[in-house]
Amino acid sequence: MDVQEMFEKGVIYSDFLKGADEKSYLKLHEIYNNLHFSEDIKGRIKSIGREINVLIFAETWCPDCVVSVPALVKMAEENKNIKYAILPREGHEDFLEKYRYEGKPRIPTFVFYDENFSELGSFVEIPQKIKIIYEKGYQPDIIVARREYRQGKYYNMIAEEFLKIIRENNPDNIGLGGIPLSEKFKK
Repeated sequence: MDVQEMFEKGVIYSDFLKGADEKSYLKLHEIYNNLHFSEDIKGRIKSIGREINVLIFAETWCPDCVVSVPALVKMAEENKNIKYAILPREGHEDFLEKYRYEGKPRIPTFVFYDENFSELGSFVEIPQKIKIIYEKGYQPDIIVARREYRQGKYYNMIAEEFLKIIRENNPDNIGLGGIPLSEKFKK
C-alpha cells in the first residue's frame, strides 16, 4: 500500500477519539480545549500557502500522542492547507521501521508530505528539545521535562518543530501566502 492509500484509510480526530477509553478521552479533550498557540505561531501556521499532508500514527492510550495529536489538529483548524489522517501503529509496523527512535518504531509518528505526497520530514514521539534533555541523562531534568510535556506545556514547541519540517523542506520557501520568496521580494 502506498502512502496516499494509507492517507485515505486514515481517520480524522473525531473518529480517532471514538476509540478512546474514558480516561484517555477526557485527557485528550482537556489537552485539546486548553491548547492555545502564541500569536507568532498562529501567524506562521496561517501563512502556509500550499497543501501539506500529514500521516499520523497514534493511539489514544499513549501519553505522548495525547499531547501532540491535538497540536497538529489545531494547526489544521488554523489553516485548511494542512490535512491529516490518523492511523494506528498496529498493522503499520513495517512502514514505521523507517522512523525509529532509540532503536524501535515509536508513537506518535508524524510524517509530513507535500501536495504530491513527497516526504518533507518526520516528528517521532517527542520534540527534539526534550530528546536532548533525555540524552543528557540528568534524572531531575528528565522528570520535570516529561511531566511538563505531558501536561501540555509545550504546544508551541511542538508546533515550532512541525513548522520547521514544513519550511526546511520547501526549496522555494513557498508558504507565505503561497508566493515564493524570490518573487515576493524581487527588486
